[in-house]
Amino acid sequence: MNRPHSLLRLAPIGLAVSLSACAVGPDYKPPALASLAVPQRFVAAAPLPASEAELAGWWEAFGDPVLTDLVTRALAANPSVEVAGARLRQARAALASSESSFWPSLGASGSGSRSETLRGGGSITDPTTGAVFNRSSGGQSSFRAGLDASYEVDLFGGIRRSVEAARADEGAAVADLHTAQLSVASDTAINYIAARTAQSRLAIARANLGYQDETVEIVGWRVRAGLVSSLDLEQARALRAQTAASIPALETNYTAAVNRIAILLGQAPGSVTALIDPIKPIPLPPEMIATGLPAELLQRRPDLVSAERALAAASARIGVATAELYPALRLSGSLTGSGSSFTGVADSVIGTLLGSISAPIFQGGALRAQIESARGGAGVAFGNYRSAVLTALEDVENALTSNTNARRRESQLLLAEQAANNATLFARSQYRAGLIDFQQLLEAERSLLSSQDSRATARADRATASVQLYRALGGGWQAAPEPQTVSGGRD
Repeated sequence: MNRPHSLLRLAPIGLAVSLSACAVGPDYKPPALASLAVPQRFVAAAPLPASEAELAGWWEAFGDPVLTDLVTRALAANPSVEVAGARLRQARAALASSESSFWPSLGASGSGSRSETLRGGGSITDPTTGAVFNRSSGGQSSFRAGLDASYEVDLFGGIRRSVEAARADEGAAVADLHTAQLSVASDTAINYIAARTAQSRLAIARANLGYQDETVEIVGWRVRAGLVSSLDLEQARALRAQTAASIPALETNYTAAVNRIAILLGQAPGSVTALIDPIKPIPLPPEMIATGLPAELLQRRPDLVSAERALAAASARIGVATAELYPALRLSGSLTGSGSSFTGVADSVIGTLLGSISAPIFQGGALRAQIESARGGAGVAFGNYRSAVLTALEDVENALTSNTNARRRESQLLLAEQAANNATLFARSQYRAGLIDFQQLLEAERSLLSSQDSRATARADRATASVQLYRALGGGWQAAPEPQTVSGGRD
């Protein structure tokens, strides 16, 4: 029988019509660099080619195995990354749902009935088939089966624009996942640097506290010997107390940084304390970080990719709204068979084919308003994209300047620490010999503590600025594993 096959031919015919039709709305093109105000080069750096391999695993350049281990574990188990992976899974499902609109929908139905004579004779009529049966003949059976199909021909590209928007949303979700991974890597490194900084500053404070205890003891002897007044002793005790008072705050800073690292790793506070407790120096960043060209940020920084994909989705939705102004062609058909036995259903088949066209005539301006709303959304998306690009350029320039100045500051503070250390040694020796008064010794010890603490902070600032530069350049997500929530591995 040819009728069933004729309906099956409708799908490829309709698909061909859809693919050959025009798509209303603008065809998206990424904005030109000039419209985004992207410069040719960075102001604060020479245009050296950036190493993609170094950017992908930049934390390894610090030469600290503990830092590398922590960042690797954070990328594999951070809750925010898992959430971003689940959102990507949602976006991919939404894209698949949109793409299904390209294909016809098919449905099947079936029913069966059985009639039996319970009392009396005569005849009965089957309400489904209209057949007349004699009650005295015993039971009768009837079966019915049907196949329904429907298809919307994408004459003006509304479906295709919807798929374009869904595909752009999926691309934005991928970029959002990469943004989460980039943030986790940099946040872990920054908190690790903060923990090592607190350790270093604690060691400096405790060492100075020991020296100041000796000073208090020496001054006490001189007071008892009548060589100096009690004012010297009280000043020595005040300096010692001020140094001791800084220790609890530094311990709090250390604990907060270590606990934050544990959370970034998806673990309870305190779970990584034993790993970080052994004192190690603040990790040193590489001497030079190549930045590449500003235009490369548009492809490397995931937040910029996400903003650009949002713009692409907004542009596609203009076409979706515009397509509502035009006629819609829908095709539907059905095949229905019935019989007194299951195998006899195909003996009597009825086919139905229906084509319908609908077009808006008067909607009170609602459709035009939707188009204007979509265009406004595209304007907002472009503004957000341009703002994100400018912010990214600002991030890089600020990080470059901060990195350079932190390096300069650290070198000068290192000289200051050496001088302050020598001055303190001389002052202690001369004070014991009675050659200088206590005020000079006090100033020397204060200067030593300040210069040592400042030098440690400057090294931390330099390391942190390097991490922020890597983050601003868009490095760190390339080496991250795909979270299991993307593929549903934890269902």
